[in-house]
Amino acid sequence: MPKIIFIQPEGQQTELEVPNGTSLMQAAMTNGVPGIVAECGGSAMCATCHVYIDDNWQAVLPGMDAVENEMLDSVADERRPTSRLSCQVLVTPEMEGMTVHLPGVQV
Repeated sequence: MPKIIFIQPEGQQTELEVPNGTSLMQAAMTNGVPGIVAECGGSAMCATCHVYIDDNWQAVLPGMDAVENEMLDSVADERRPTSRLSCQVLVTPEMEGMTVHLPGVQV
């Protein structure tokens, strides 16, 4: 299981071992990582699971579809080039050690 590091806006880190095929959102929710609201439960319909994924991990991420791209326009915090909806990112072995930063606000 790849280790994924979630980083809060104030710097606190939570390292999780996440089963392959699990969304970043589900991993965070299951393990009580603060900062992921996930109002829609992972349907890419609310943008309350917004995260920033470090630049050096962009090449291993799945492509972003049009729905996710559109939803990112409605995030509560700043949209950045590294913004993703954590419900749309499924963990793969290549993500070992990936860092995921949480925004300051979700709603």
